[in-house]
Amino acid sequence: MSQPRGRGRGRGGPVRAGSPHRGTPRGGAPGVPQSQAPLIYNPGEPARIDPTVTAPDDLIVRLRKANPGPERPARPGYGTLGRVVALRANFFRVECKLDTIYEYIVKIIPEPKSQKARVKRRVLALFEKQQVMRPYTDAIAHDGAQRLVAAKPLPEPLRDTVMFYEEGDPKPPRDADTYTVEVIFSKELSTEPIRLYLSGDVANVDRIDDVDPLINALNLVIQRQASQSGFRFGKNRYFFNDEEKLRIGPRIWALMGFYSSVRPGNKLLLVNINRCMSAFHEPGKLSDAIRAFSAASYDAIPREFMRKVKVSTRYLGYKRIMTIQRVVTNSASKQTFQCAELGGVISVKDYYVKKYNIRLQYADDLPLVDVGQPGKPSYIPAELCAIEHGEPHLGKLGPKETSDMLKVASRRPAESAKTIVETGLQRLGLSQSTTPVLNAFGIQVANQMIVVPGRELPAPSVTYGKGQPRVANGSWNILDVRFHQGGRMTNWKVLVVRDGVEALTFKGPTDERLIGFIKAFANKCKNSGMGVGNEPPAILPTAVLPHVKDDPGRRRAIESISQTIERFGDAKGISFILVLLQKKDDYIYPGIKRLCAVKFGVRSQCLLLEKALFERGQDQYLSNVALKVNTKLGGINHRIAGDALNWLQKEPTILVGIDVTHPGPSSVPGTPSIAGVVASVDKDFVQFPASLRLQKSKQEGIAELADMVIERLQAFRRRSNVLPKRMIIFRDGVSEGQYDKVLKEELPQIFEAFKRIDPKNPRYHPTLSIFICGKRHNARFFPPNSEFADRNGNTLPGTVVDKSVTSMLDFDFYLQAHAGLQGTVKPTHYVVIYDESSLTADLAQQGVHTVSYLYARATKAVSLVPPAYYADIVCEQARYWIHGFLNQGGGSDTASSAEGVESTSTAMRKARDAAEQRVYDAAQRMWGSGLHPNLQDVMFYL
Repeated sequence: MSQPRGRGRGRGGPVRAGSPHRGTPRGGAPGVPQSQAPLIYNPGEPARIDPTVTAPDDLIVRLRKANPGPERPARPGYGTLGRVVALRANFFRVECKLDTIYEYIVKIIPEPKSQKARVKRRVLALFEKQQVMRPYTDAIAHDGAQRLVAAKPLPEPLRDTVMFYEEGDPKPPRDADTYTVEVIFSKELSTEPIRLYLSGDVANVDRIDDVDPLINALNLVIQRQASQSGFRFGKNRYFFNDEEKLRIGPRIWALMGFYSSVRPGNKLLLVNINRCMSAFHEPGKLSDAIRAFSAASYDAIPREFMRKVKVSTRYLGYKRIMTIQRVVTNSASKQTFQCAELGGVISVKDYYVKKYNIRLQYADDLPLVDVGQPGKPSYIPAELCAIEHGEPHLGKLGPKETSDMLKVASRRPAESAKTIVETGLQRLGLSQSTTPVLNAFGIQVANQMIVVPGRELPAPSVTYGKGQPRVANGSWNILDVRFHQGGRMTNWKVLVVRDGVEALTFKGPTDERLIGFIKAFANKCKNSGMGVGNEPPAILPTAVLPHVKDDPGRRRAIESISQTIERFGDAKGISFILVLLQKKDDYIYPGIKRLCAVKFGVRSQCLLLEKALFERGQDQYLSNVALKVNTKLGGINHRIAGDALNWLQKEPTILVGIDVTHPGPSSVPGTPSIAGVVASVDKDFVQFPASLRLQKSKQEGIAELADMVIERLQAFRRRSNVLPKRMIIFRDGVSEGQYDKVLKEELPQIFEAFKRIDPKNPRYHPTLSIFICGKRHNARFFPPNSEFADRNGNTLPGTVVDKSVTSMLDFDFYLQAHAGLQGTVKPTHYVVIYDESSLTADLAQQGVHTVSYLYARATKAVSLVPPAYYADIVCEQARYWIHGFLNQGGGSDTASSAEGVESTSTAMRKARDAAEQRVYDAAQRMWGSGLHPNLQDVMFYL
């Protein structure tokens, strides 16, 4: 067997952008080849750990006595296992010399009618220019809506009137909207509670009431300059239109920005700063952007390309900003509407001629944009619109743009660290030459990263049925090894999907190239230890699928594939179907996955022929596929050697992963969320069958968690003949502010499952521990020298940090179990929010590290502990079952009026809610009964 590596995919947020078009790097850093970038940041400067975190510590003992658990247990101690290393972290010490911060409430009257957040920000910006506010502008910070903090008391009353006009206009128009802004004193915020909190005096300080409001106020101050000079997109992320950008699509830029957030660390007040990249529309004529998109996408209508983009017009004599709700298919000359002012039904083209004396240049060529409200469309020709600066692109990236985005976003650790220190501090206004606002609040930010103590945990050994690989740098080679337990593929089938790619079309089921490939795959599985029958598999080609131009949504194509699968006969007796795809699009692959998982109840394994038939690397490709197929068939690829899993195996233990996937920006409003629970059924912690449920996207918590946990406990009992005595849950997808919500809403359902699983024993209660697994954080760690770095300059696999930048109160740690293959490696943040097992720091950290080597479809440790990783994967797979709702937006292009009577907000809300309910009901019908009963006890989703 060769050297499969599996799919160790990244788990950050989605990358966004448009269609294939590659520009050239601008500025210095994006064009620096990774091979020429330095390996270590600041290697000549010794990395000295802050003495604050190395001093004798009685704080843990005091905190543990105050909160021993099981809910939100205090840290039981610091870990000691592994080689100690000093690491630079992208956190900077913050000092606040001010004793009091003054908090105010901002009232803006009347409430803006539309685009409330943007208009309020602009109103406050205009208010700051008023004579009454000028003496105080360097001593205030605000959230752009209703909260303002000041370094000194402001006069009372403090109010003024603002005539609204957009940025870029010299003065308000004659009929400008007028707003009254009033600043009302709320309370004084003493900075003493944060000092007490950092010293561990939690008995006299309440985190929610005393500390959080102060942290929020400091964040307003810290982000003051960035909010004025950059574009905010996402929480605490600001982007800048400068030389650090790359064109990745038709009039789409990747812009560099920085994340900043004040955080109370362990004894230290810190600001976390990280570099980030995101896709933005190039400002300028909307008509140019639409034409560029159409040229790159073969005249497709750019519905999602322009969704929620803010555009401005000036044909009324002043600047007006609106949000595109959708791009309609009709041009100005074809689209008509009812207009009483001009005598009845009229085209948009004629309306602009008669109303504004504007003769459109592209009235027959370009689509219109609708900037109206639901039920009240308002059509504007694209040639009259300009895309505003700082407009993020919310659509899904194509493969080319994704590749380009990753290239510009992925930088070696040393380069990332240098950018954060030398550019980030300056762009955010936090460099030594502090801004007047920081001076007014007595805030100083250190100019160098903090140095924290870390440790490198020892890697476990892995074993196979035959052969002994050596683990190095978080991975291992498997040359001439056999799986521990081979799955049986005695009745497997081959489905050949004919999708119009001539070079990958076989002559028929007896084509020599096809038969040769199938034999190569069968031999690979057999040599790996799987049970391969003597009879060759049945091979069925589909009819040639209709082209996407003739089959929008490819429904006819998927129906043709369904009819072919039916010809294989009873799915229950089929081991799995090997699906050979000529290409992978947004319809066929999801459609096949849904057919197999929901309709037929059969395992499937899809292969792309352009990769599978390529002789160079084919052996490794087939090895990767064998890993997946064997696990789907119930086999065991590898085990952890020795006593590394004794802490789990000393009594029956079930590992559980829980995740919820929510609809993205391009989903139809009303599209459901998908909740998934996976759980182990064997003592080797290899097999993790799944339970899945649909639920409304706006619903809090997980609606049917108790039922899903019961299903997983039943599966464990069927396989192991006993119920587990211990349960360890890894909950993915929970932000820091939702830990208590998990305890309040999900923990009771888990307890309910314990009571219901065995009617004869309602007191059944396995020892329970719950870990939160967080990847959406911005903590990064950098090695001090090459001794503690891999070949890319990243920290080594097994690096763990539980001091300095971790929580003061919680039992948490950052663990990087995997090797960073590209860019700067991101650890996972683990937080123990519930613990009945009295876990020690070493047991929790090394235990999670060891389990990270059990991921079934790779020969390496993975970034996220496998139960949580599997839960994420199965939720993503289940998205295919309602795929049509998750990847489209907008609505009908028809409407009766461009200037109809305005609906009341209540009526509009009811109409919107009704429309979302219809979408949810349709998605539920598409979902059907969900996962087929044939697959409820297998890992169909790998």
